Amino acid sequence: VQLQASGGGLVQAGDSERVSCRASGRHFSYVMGWFRQAPGKSREFVAGINKSGHIKNYVDSVKGRFTISRDNAKFMVYLQMNNLKPEDTAIYYCAASPRFVITSTASDYEYWGQGTQVTVSS
Repeated sequence: VQLQASGGGLVQAGDSERVSCRASGRHFSYVMGWFRQAPGKSREFVAGINKSGHIKNYVDSVKGRFTISRDNAKFMVYLQMNNLKPEDTAIYYCAASPRFVITSTASDYEYWGQGTQVTVSS
C-alpha cells in the first residue's frame, strides 16, 4: 500500500488543523497510525486506530485534543488536532500496520507516508 499525507502548515497556538492520509492499494485492512518527529527528537507515536475504526489509542500528551478517524470506503485516515501547542510542531507521518491490534512501535508499521509539516507558533 502507498500512503500520501496532506494538510498541515503554519498555525498559531490554540488553532485547529487536520492532516489526512490517503492509502492506495488493493485493500485497506490495516491498523493505521500517526507518528511525529520534531527536530532533534526520535519519532513518536501520536495516535492509532484499529481496522474497524472502533478502537483508538493516543499518546498522553494529545489526549483530549487530537482525534484519529478513518473512512474505510475512501481509504482515508485523519488526525484532527485541536488546541495546538508549540510542542506539537513536528513532521507528521501516517503509517499502516498489518497487525491485528494497535501498536505504538514504529517498527510494527510496514508502510509509511512521506510526512507533512505542522508548525505551531506561540
